[in-house]
Amino acid sequence: MMSGMSASQVLDLVNEKDVKFIRIWFPSLRGIVKSFAITREDLEDAFEEGYGFDGSSIKGFQTIEESDMVAMPDPSTFQLLPWRPKEKAVARMFCDIMNPDGTPYMGDPRHILKLQLERAEKKGFNFFAGPELEYFYFKNDCACEGLDKGGYFDLTSLDAASDLRRDTILALEAMGIKVEMSHHEVAPSQHEIYLRYKEGLAMADAATTMRIVVKEIATKYSVYATFLPKPVPFENGSGMHTHQSLFKQEKNAFFDSSDPLHLSGIAKNYIGGLLKYVKEFAVVTNPLVNSYKRLVPGYEAPTYLTWSKRNRSAMIRVPMYKPGKEKATRIELRSPDPTCNLYLAFAVMLGAGLKGIEEGIEPPEPTDKNIFALSDGEKIAHGITALPGSLGEAVRYAEDSEFLKEVLGEHVFTNYLKLKKLEWSEYLLQVSPWELDTYLPLY
Repeated sequence: MMSGMSASQVLDLVNEKDVKFIRIWFPSLRGIVKSFAITREDLEDAFEEGYGFDGSSIKGFQTIEESDMVAMPDPSTFQLLPWRPKEKAVARMFCDIMNPDGTPYMGDPRHILKLQLERAEKKGFNFFAGPELEYFYFKNDCACEGLDKGGYFDLTSLDAASDLRRDTILALEAMGIKVEMSHHEVAPSQHEIYLRYKEGLAMADAATTMRIVVKEIATKYSVYATFLPKPVPFENGSGMHTHQSLFKQEKNAFFDSSDPLHLSGIAKNYIGGLLKYVKEFAVVTNPLVNSYKRLVPGYEAPTYLTWSKRNRSAMIRVPMYKPGKEKATRIELRSPDPTCNLYLAFAVMLGAGLKGIEEGIEPPEPTDKNIFALSDGEKIAHGITALPGSLGEAVRYAEDSEFLKEVLGEHVFTNYLKLKKLEWSEYLLQVSPWELDTYLPLY
C-alpha cells in the first residue's frame, strides 16, 4: 500500500478499494491512540474542514471551558487495515489536532515532534530513528501466564508465537511498515520486532501503529500482547532500544572515516546531549511506575549513564561499523521502553541531541567494561551515575528541567507532569501483596 498520498489520491483509492470506514487516529499525552470513525461519504468534508471533538474528555488536553478541538486528517498516513475485511474495507489516517481558529494545538504530541524536526532542519539535519520494540504474549490479560519457555533467538516448538509474529509482520508490511528483524527475546514468551529506520515523524506513526497491530493480531489468536516494561518478576523486562542518526541530505552526519570509532564530532556532541539530559527526560521515555522495575541491575536493562562501542551494558551503544555501510552509522539509546508516547519520546531524544550539538557537549570517555560488574566504589571513581530509580524521582528531575519545558512547551510540560504526579501519588497509596505476605505474619 502506497503512502505519502494527497487528499485527492486518497479519495480515489477509497472508491477503488471499496473503503467504507476510515478511522482517524491521534495520540493522547500518555501515548494511547484515540480514534473515531467516519464513512467515505464524509471524507472529503473531513479533509476540508476537519472534525470537531471534545478535548476536555481526553486527559491532559483541554479544560471544559476551552474544549472545542478539531482533528485534521493527514492524507499522507492513509493505510488500509489488513486485519479487517476486504469488502467494505476499513482504513486509518493519523490526524493533526488544531484549535478552532486553525492554528496548531500545542498539546498535540505530533506537533511537538514536528517542532523538533523543524529545529533540526534549520540546522540542515534530517532525523532518522529505528526502534526495537519488545513485548510479551500472555494467555489473557488477567494473569502473566506465557505461551512458551523459550529464550533468546530460540526457533523450536518452544517459540509458540512464530505464527503470531509472522502474521504481525505481514500486516505491518501490508501497511508500508518495513521490519528489519523479529525474534524470540530472552524471557519466556517475550518477543521483539525491530522496525527499519524511517524519518522521525513517519517512524513515530509506524511504531505507534505497530503496537496496535501486535495487539490486534494477538486478539485474533485469542491471546494477549503487552508492552508493559516489567510484567514478570525476576525476568528481563521489555525495552525500546532506539537507533538514531542525523543526515545532511544523503550524507550521514554521524560518520567520520578518520575517527577510531568512525563517529563525527556531531555524533559525539549528540551523545553528550543525551547523557546530559537523559535524567530530565526519563519521565517521557520511561513513563510508568512499572518502567523503573525494568531499570534495575542484573536484567540487561541499562541503568548507568555511560556510552560505549558494542558494549550492551552501556546506556548508549555505538553499533559496529561495517566498511561500505557509512549510512548505517548510528547511536542506540537503550533506556526507553515501549509504553512511551513515541512522539514525545522522539522529540526529547532529538531535542537533547541537538542541545548537545548547540552546546558542544563532549561526552566522557567510553566505558568498555561490564558496568554491572563494577563495584560502587569503581563507579564513583569513574564518575558513573544512574538513571532515576522511580517514577517519583524522574518527576522531580523533570520538574526542574528548563530543557524539558523548552522541548515539550508549557502546555504539555505542565499537563504531562500533572498526570505523572497523580500516577505516582496513587501508587504510593497502594499496599502490595508482597508487603502483606512479608510483614503481616511478623507484626
